[in-house]
Amino acid sequence: MVELLKMTTATQRKKAIRDAGYNTFLLKSEDVYIDLLTDSGTSAMSDRQWAGMMRGDEAYAGSRNYYNFENAVRKYYGYKYLIPTHQGRGAENILSKVLIKKGDIVPGNMYFTTTRLHQELAGGTFADIIIDEAHDPHSLHPFKGNVDLEKLDKLVKKYGAKKIPYVSIATTVNMAGGQPVSMKNLKDLRSYTRKHRIRIIHDMTRVAENAYFIQQREKGYQNKSIKEIVFEICSLTDGATMSAKKDALVNIGGFMATNEWDVFEEARNLVVVYEGLHTYGGLAGRDMEAIAIGIEESVNDKHQQARVGQVEYLGNKMIDYGIPIVKPIGGHGIFVDAKAFLPHLNQDQYPAQTLAAEIFIESGVRTMERGIVSAGRKPNGDNYYPKLELVRFTIPRRVYTQAHMDVIAEATAEVFRRRNKVRGLKMVYEPKYLRFFQARFEHL
Repeated sequence: MVELLKMTTATQRKKAIRDAGYNTFLLKSEDVYIDLLTDSGTSAMSDRQWAGMMRGDEAYAGSRNYYNFENAVRKYYGYKYLIPTHQGRGAENILSKVLIKKGDIVPGNMYFTTTRLHQELAGGTFADIIIDEAHDPHSLHPFKGNVDLEKLDKLVKKYGAKKIPYVSIATTVNMAGGQPVSMKNLKDLRSYTRKHRIRIIHDMTRVAENAYFIQQREKGYQNKSIKEIVFEICSLTDGATMSAKKDALVNIGGFMATNEWDVFEEARNLVVVYEGLHTYGGLAGRDMEAIAIGIEESVNDKHQQARVGQVEYLGNKMIDYGIPIVKPIGGHGIFVDAKAFLPHLNQDQYPAQTLAAEIFIESGVRTMERGIVSAGRKPNGDNYYPKLELVRFTIPRRVYTQAHMDVIAEATAEVFRRRNKVRGLKMVYEPKYLRFFQARFEHL
């Protein structure tokens, strides 16, 4: 489907962002020209997916669409047991309640906002074990999502393997700029965790994009298909959570998967409490059918080539304009380095939040902050101060054209030209959890 995009004036955009408290999440979508807030649930579904929506079996229990969904997960990912959920964080909630005990340590290749919060609410503590290059926006390491096994080993020696319910592995790593994990690193991690009897839980939201990077960058995988690489990635893990709103190309939905019967049985009990019956998990039958089809479409080589290719096009345009971005270019979006873009603002003046607001004022393009605001607060109330202070330009799949990418790059270049005049922000409202969604700001 298509929709008419609304053009606005600078005066209208200034009022809109001021009314939204300089938080792009609080803008009305009708005021946005090109929406790069997220790639979650914003992609365009295919003709096959829309046809599948018409075949929704809306039985409360035992919908045939659930079994199609289950078969797709087993065929393309290889996991034995499926728990459907309304989206990824529903799966994170159930997984955390099943596996994490108070005092546990959960190592991972960089935090993600909702994942870490669920781990903390269950009594665990997240520990970052990603390689150091991931925190350097200028490093050209081809697999900045990799785990540093020495960091993991130090945690195991300090706390003991029994205090680590699982290692959390994201493919790709969102907060690092959409950076992939190599197959070699996953194999090394699997050997280590098998030795210490520690699970690997796979945040597989963008696994097909990660597989594309392995195909393009890792020796021995150039002649393997995305489908084959995805299956191999999943085979090196014990279970997964997924927001199907990304790679699987749907507007809503997710799942938890596992190869362990005991974990599945407990999760199946909890999904009835928090999501819905174990054969729908908060989803309509039509949505499960669309996910099943989207999973198949996501592992198509030409689809991934076009998807990541569009992101690379935008990234190279920004590099040509001299705009500082995270390199190498990631899979699902361009991440602008707000510290380098606005060096006169310190991190307590929210440079990434400020830059996202300025880009909207300039052009009507909506982006989002991925820095100190997203990082939130530690359990003791102190701010986290992430090394990366980024603005994420997230590209929905199968939605925008090359001309849109040109507009985005040109608008960002115009803000870059006048960057020295940009003033920072102060936070005037902060919610208890996941503050980046609802916080409000004013100009300093």
